[in-house]
Amino acid sequence: MRPGLLARCASGLAFALTAIALVAPRARAHDQSFSYANLDWGHDRIAIRLSVHRDDAATALQIAEPESLMQAPFLARHVGRLASILLPGLIVQGDGRELALALQGAAARPERRAVELKLGTTLARPVGRLHVAAKLLPWNPQHETFLNVYAGSRLVREAVLTADDPAVDVYAGGAAGVLAVLRTFVAAGIHHIFIGPDHILFVIGLLLLGGGLRRLIKVITMFTVAHSITLALAALGLVNIPGRVVEPLIALSIVYLGFENLRSHPGGRDWRTRIAFGFGLVHGLGFASVLREFGLPREALGWSLLAFNLGVEIGQACIVLAVTPLLAGLRAGLPRMAPRAIAAGSWGIVVAGGYWFVQRVSGTG
Repeated sequence: MRPGLLARCASGLAFALTAIALVAPRARAHDQSFSYANLDWGHDRIAIRLSVHRDDAATALQIAEPESLMQAPFLARHVGRLASILLPGLIVQGDGRELALALQGAAARPERRAVELKLGTTLARPVGRLHVAAKLLPWNPQHETFLNVYAGSRLVREAVLTADDPAVDVYAGGAAGVLAVLRTFVAAGIHHIFIGPDHILFVIGLLLLGGGLRRLIKVITMFTVAHSITLALAALGLVNIPGRVVEPLIALSIVYLGFENLRSHPGGRDWRTRIAFGFGLVHGLGFASVLREFGLPREALGWSLLAFNLGVEIGQACIVLAVTPLLAGLRAGLPRMAPRAIAAGSWGIVVAGGYWFVQRVSGTG
């Protein structure tokens, strides 16, 4: 190849690469597709400023020239239809009831290449919990909405809402917010106990050997104190142990408890308080993983932790109140059969714990 031709080819290639380098970042930036929602939460109203990129707005409206939306007269003619397309993808609920958002104005933001919609609604009474969900552009699964929630001039929550994680709950300050946190997280704690057979079986295992009321209260209290400690530490991020480690350990704690019940004998030393405390620390880490998945509200961290733990204790108390009279009745009514039944129950605990351990280690459960 002649030197001149080679030089021209090299120059052309350099020009092409430079052009691609200049254009590609813009293309990638827009392909990511962002919108911004600033929500102002007052006692009697909700106001939202929703900014959408002009290209996304043009796609929604099927307009060939997005720049035309930066002209106020043109935008005014199309803003009603744009709002009717976007609003179904923005859901705001107050204390579980959907709030009807109304379009209150619009403006072009040429400096940001964006269209800003002003939305709002009035509140008949103050609400304690806001649920905000955004799927503004269902045809673009990569779209993300950056949400800022303000109470007055104070920023109380930031979140990025995506197709995989499209919603967030925000709690108010004051009595209304505290009550909303208590309602939500107490129920979550109770629910978690009753859908967690491993925790239920561990509590039943602690009760199988019976004993006086004072003794049983001490055993359950040790379990409560222990899991409350690790629940708080893990939920606050001070302790972080992966679920793939914690869940098999919970299963092993059940196996150990079952064997401990089998080797116990009347008049022997009762190790249940120590077992309850030691393994309660492990179970607390399991509770924390659920709480993290549920989502801890930064603006009400202490109350949400307290409420979830209270829910766990209520669920646990229900199990104790249901099982203890049955075991006491078995011992009183069938004194000869009771030891065999308790041994059979302990073997059942061992088998169940072993099964869960194998499942969790192998990744099949």
